[in-house]
Amino acid sequence: MDAIDALKTRRSVREYTREPVDAAVIEDLIDCARLAATACNVQPWEFIAITDRKTRVKLADLAPNGPHIAHAPVCIAVVCAEGTYYLEDGAAATQNIMLAAHAHGLGSCWVAGDKKPYAAEVLRLLGVSAGYKLVSLVTVGHAAARPVPTKRPLADVIHWEKF
Repeated sequence: MDAIDALKTRRSVREYTREPVDAAVIEDLIDCARLAATACNVQPWEFIAITDRKTRVKLADLAPNGPHIAHAPVCIAVVCAEGTYYLEDGAAATQNIMLAAHAHGLGSCWVAGDKKPYAAEVLRLLGVSAGYKLVSLVTVGHAAARPVPTKRPLADVIHWEKF
């Protein structure tokens, strides 16, 4: 799959089969994440690959918009050292995870982390050191269903020279 095709066809997946994701693929997703754009090359990120079902169930219980975390074979927590651009850097890494998952034929979904009331509890559950922020929780797995949401047309969102 080429990059343009990946960008235009990736969609959030919240239903997964029980088929596990190979550890080498998980490592490749995180390898792609660590290569994301980063302000001043700070690279503030750390990634926690969570395959243990009990931990994923606890995460799903903490995140009201993430019940699918319990059913996905993998959840990747993206955490970043606090700093000026941690959120932008972590968001870029999160997007890379989802695009890489799609290129591997997998589904994924971004569950918000930053500024959520459950963020501190997630960090505690995962044993993250002080000084880090939760940017996202990304579910990954073999899609049981692939939604096709309506997207706004280009003509409705493009502006030339001025808004």
